[in-house]
Amino acid sequence: MDALASALMEINTGDTGFMLLCTSLVMLMTPGLAFFYGGLVGRKNVLTIMMQSFVSMGWTTILWWACGFSLSFSGNKAGDTDFYGLIGNFDWAFLRGIHLDTPSPLNAGIPMFVFCGYQMRVAIITPALITGAFANRVTFKAYMLFLTGWLFFVYFPFVHMVWGGGILADWGVLDFAGGIVVHNIAGIAALAAVLFVGKRAVSDRGPHSIPLVALGTGLLWFGWYGFNAGSEFRVDSVTVVAFINTDLAASFAAITWLVIEWKATRKPKFVGLLTGAVAGLATITPAAGFVSPAAAVLIGVIAGGVCYYAVALKNKLGWDDALDVWGVHGVGGFIGIVLLGVFATTAINPAGATGLLHGKSQFFLKQCAAVAISSAWAFVATLGMLWLINKVTPVRVADETERVGLDEGLHGESAYVDDLI
Repeated sequence: MDALASALMEINTGDTGFMLLCTSLVMLMTPGLAFFYGGLVGRKNVLTIMMQSFVSMGWTTILWWACGFSLSFSGNKAGDTDFYGLIGNFDWAFLRGIHLDTPSPLNAGIPMFVFCGYQMRVAIITPALITGAFANRVTFKAYMLFLTGWLFFVYFPFVHMVWGGGILADWGVLDFAGGIVVHNIAGIAALAAVLFVGKRAVSDRGPHSIPLVALGTGLLWFGWYGFNAGSEFRVDSVTVVAFINTDLAASFAAITWLVIEWKATRKPKFVGLLTGAVAGLATITPAAGFVSPAAAVLIGVIAGGVCYYAVALKNKLGWDDALDVWGVHGVGGFIGIVLLGVFATTAINPAGATGLLHGKSQFFLKQCAAVAISSAWAFVATLGMLWLINKVTPVRVADETERVGLDEGLHGESAYVDDLI
């Protein structure tokens, strides 16, 4: 008992309190995503897409407790205690062996339970991002099977490879808060899902509630401070720079998208401004704690422009990525990892690396190789899973269900009372 009390006294209450706050902020991002997506779809499909985000809060938590945390963070390649550097082991399944005095791997002053809880919130939102791509046309049963399979075969392996001491970490690949682990693999999976499922038979006429989109963007932007600054797992100068870089990139990306779209359509679009902000947030995520504020400004401008034209290319090619998950998150995560390889500097974070702009090409090439691998893995694995799921249960809803709307057709509910009259 004395030893436990002594160990508990060594907890850094400032860092632990900060991480509990960040964990709460990241949790808030999933309801924010639900509002963001819910506003973008039509009235007949609001509840369905929001439920897909909220159900991840429950089901992903259960899987994370059962074995997801263990597969992501137990064992490492250096000690030959994982599976070939690709995924962890089951040592911490059901959180066994983790006690109140077990320290977290990145900061011994923070309990492992806090680290586990923070990473769990990141795990929750990642597969939920994909749902915007196949909005209005996937059955709930198929989605649940997809959610489960995608976590095991894509998300957990990449968490381990990048953040859990796996093969990419061993190579020296960096990803501060989820360029590969969150946005790139989710966005590329979204593209694979779009190509597999096909176009909607009944297209939405446009966002049914832009105020809901704005509310969702605000919650996402607010929560993103915990997402990026919290990834330092302590309060120091890197935490501060990650915080300010998050805001700078989002702001510059939002205005860049607004200006480009304004010039193209001759009208300033609110949805464009909001989408640009999310693109900037996704793109700065892997670099937030490794680059200077000046670099974050450039990353924001690049994100706003590149992601805008990625969405334009998607439209030209006729891909029915309903809510632009590939163009914003897939492309944003990809260029964020590459730009980290360009702008990284140890003057900002001594634990980081030196990028191409500062005279080192090796780190840049590693980042490019890593994001190419993650893109290929996510695309192929997603296509394979959807093909297998479709053998078990139809992935796509019936045409009549799509016409009626998934809220009523799948769930027997409606977001608005007047739709029932």
